[in-house]
Amino acid sequence: MSIKNIRLEVMQFLEKNVDSFVEQYLIPVEKIWQPSDFLPNSEGENFFEEVKELREIAKELPYDFWVTLVGDTITEEALPTYESWLMDVEGIDQIENGGNGWSKWIRQWTGEENRHGDLLNKYLYLSGRVNMREIEMTTQHLINDGFDIGTGTDPYKNFVYTSFQELATYVSHNRVAQIAKKFGDNKLSKMCKMIAGDEMRHHHAYSEFVTRIFAVDPSEMMLAFQYMMKQKIVMPAHFLRESGQKISSAFEQFSDSAQRIGVYTANDYVDIMQKLITKWEIDKISNLTDEAEKARDYLMKLPARMARISERLVIPEEGHIFKWVEPARL
Repeated sequence: MSIKNIRLEVMQFLEKNVDSFVEQYLIPVEKIWQPSDFLPNSEGENFFEEVKELREIAKELPYDFWVTLVGDTITEEALPTYESWLMDVEGIDQIENGGNGWSKWIRQWTGEENRHGDLLNKYLYLSGRVNMREIEMTTQHLINDGFDIGTGTDPYKNFVYTSFQELATYVSHNRVAQIAKKFGDNKLSKMCKMIAGDEMRHHHAYSEFVTRIFAVDPSEMMLAFQYMMKQKIVMPAHFLRESGQKISSAFEQFSDSAQRIGVYTANDYVDIMQKLITKWEIDKISNLTDEAEKARDYLMKLPARMARISERLVIPEEGHIFKWVEPARL
């Protein structure tokens, strides 16, 4: 049987439990928070006073913070790209009989994720600290440009990617929440904390999918994990660009801002890798082929190697000035 057919068989086997995954890891629409729960109430008599207060508090936040928050918002808003990419994965069918269990999962996961961009975008708009038109153009470019995360349609590689990425976005939003609180913006802090909570829940789901695959197809899952770690996890916004610029030209500067302010660093990347190795108990998995054993050895040594490399990274002290955030506005 071909590798593709085995992947499909494993996905069909796991699909029997998709309803329980939805129940365990996602929250019904009527029960989950919505963006308007945290924003000034546009129907209320105090709307303008609430907006004024939001804008006053926002004045205290530093430049790199705004760049990072904008980059996080744009990443969250490029959700149509992520949904269409996941719908192409082997074993996920959105067409036959209204779609299979996996497509139901993807749609409901997308529905939850969609709230994040909505909330952050509205906050940025009300804050008056950023150039919304430039942000909107960057978001449109990012959706237009799509992305290539090196997983193809392989569900094993894709679930490694989402397990890693959801934990990375948890770290990022959680740190933004901490910084906002430090500067006295408790409302923004709460917004980002709620988003971080969603990301952690989604991380638990995708990492559970990988745990289940390790139980039935350990060698191939190990090789897929090694493949993704070897080529490195690229961030969803790696094609980020400002208006009039070339594809991917803004990502490094955005990443530098996030590192300078301590929101997401090279050490976090290594830490997430180690957490996945521990979570999936890579050292204890048995019945591996010789090739998969070598892959396991590679994975076990990788965090220490990457940590040594990350120590040598130098982040520029002077940040790039973005069109999204003009210093004159701050």
